[in-house]
Amino acid sequence: MTRSLDQLTDAFLTAARSAGAEAADAIAIAGTALSIDIRAGQLEQAERSEGIELGLRVLMGRRQACVSVSDTSPATLAAAAERAVAMAREAPEDPCIGLADPGQLARTWDIEALQLAEPAQEPDPAVLQALAQRAEASALELGQIAQVEASASYSFRRIHLSATNGFSAGYARSSHSVSAVAFTGEGTAMERDWAAEGRTFGADMPAPEEIGALAARRALERRGARKPITGSYPVLFDERVSASLIGHLLGAVNGASIARGASWARDLLGQQVLPEGLSVIEDPLRPRISGSRPFDAEGLATRPRLIVENGVLTGWTLDLATGRKLGMDSTASASRGTTAPPSPSTSNIDLTPGQYSREALIAQMGTGLVITSMIGSSINATTGDYSRGAAGYWVENGNPAYPVNEITVAGNLRDMLLRIVPANDARPHLSMRVPSLLVEGMTLAGA
Repeated sequence: MTRSLDQLTDAFLTAARSAGAEAADAIAIAGTALSIDIRAGQLEQAERSEGIELGLRVLMGRRQACVSVSDTSPATLAAAAERAVAMAREAPEDPCIGLADPGQLARTWDIEALQLAEPAQEPDPAVLQALAQRAEASALELGQIAQVEASASYSFRRIHLSATNGFSAGYARSSHSVSAVAFTGEGTAMERDWAAEGRTFGADMPAPEEIGALAARRALERRGARKPITGSYPVLFDERVSASLIGHLLGAVNGASIARGASWARDLLGQQVLPEGLSVIEDPLRPRISGSRPFDAEGLATRPRLIVENGVLTGWTLDLATGRKLGMDSTASASRGTTAPPSPSTSNIDLTPGQYSREALIAQMGTGLVITSMIGSSINATTGDYSRGAAGYWVENGNPAYPVNEITVAGNLRDMLLRIVPANDARPHLSMRVPSLLVEGMTLAGA
């Protein structure tokens, strides 16, 4: 008889107690994924995966260890629990680890209101193939596109978390996506660009023709790319890449980095980190959004919170262990998979939008760079020194002049973030809603 996820996590906890664990938590993740790849109108690859993984964390005093399995038989669970207890007995002590107190645990939530999983059957592979073919055909219709690679995919995943402190709950997620990569030119003159969209509900997806056409337009706009001149110029990070800047800030205020003293933001609590008027808000309770969740990986109730308020850093991102290390409460930010203990991370993020459109900010730039894609990185997490490869297009007199590539942009994250000017073009369906960002005075290395 097939056991449900809550039965499996309970069985793992029972095995852990039998092996001598003082406390434990278990997570089960089961799901299916289906993807279709198209090239030249024909099916190139079709993949379907289905599986289940279980993870167990056992605690022996102030020591812990984790094991994971994909075999759910009682014998395997018992053997894995015994290994975990043996490992925990040899692990180094950490005075800050431990499960949540029962009084800290989430008790009520409205999983239906979050709409994390579409109540529909898995789509037929032929349906996904047709979506990918429509995206490809739309890209080719623009002309001068040499090749298109298009994909469509679907996934459904169920998660359940149980612990010896009495917590036991789970939820499901669904995901639909379509993507296209368009190529133009040949040899050293070949350029490529892409477009992709994903939604929790298939009914919310845009038409695949829009995705294919956008990929093609972006690729055609890159034809004849060259290096810009070296110097100091304003740089606009397009909405496709701007979230990476706020992502660096979120990484710097992560409690794990702060507890290690390995963050350029370690001394900035209560200080200005963004221009006045800008806030960074985390909201794990947005309906139909991929990053939403009713509780974190330690069973604490999630809630909206201000990470930056009116430009001022208000707090760190903490799970229970990092909170204890820093003498603070958890922000209900624990995440985990099946192979490691919880660690802090953010979910849905919003940056305050600006007054102007992306085009208006470009017009204000005068001469500068718009970045539409980035490759590689050299970022010092301790000092905030920033250097990345980029491509996009050059702006002169406030107007796009020509495409550029093979550029390095450099600066310091603390200084850069204090100078950002946001546009108002953030896409509402994204988990991380960050508009295009203009940064004055960055160093560009080109020709």
